[in-house]
Amino acid sequence: MRKNILSGAKWENIVGYSRAVRLGNIIEVSGTVSADGDLIIGKNDEYEQTKFILKKIENSLIQAGAAITDVVRTRIYVKNIKNWNEVAKAHAEVFSRIKPATSMVEVSSLIAPEFLVEIEATAIVSTK
Repeated sequence: MRKNILSGAKWENIVGYSRAVRLGNIIEVSGTVSADGDLIIGKNDEYEQTKFILKKIENSLIQAGAAITDVVRTRIYVKNIKNWNEVAKAHAEVFSRIKPATSMVEVSSLIAPEFLVEIEATAIVSTK
């Protein structure tokens, strides 16, 4: 059974996507940036953006019936790989015990120039 998790962001209808999709025990969370409505959280600060993004991802997982501990993979896109340690610090604060598989890739740009980080996540909910 498929469950689409919507955040209400205007982009969901414009682009045609869901914040997250749960299919069975698998949850895919879309690329997430540090937007709160029209407000950008953590301007010019990779650490603050990453913290906010991971909280948004956690909230999406909760809506899908999962927890942050169910995450098995993250994909991190950054505009400046030289600042990877700020992103890694925030990621480790959430995932140091969980240790999901991950990637961090530098990209030339994200959807808006103020966004420095975008993260996707995959979670698998135990069927025990």
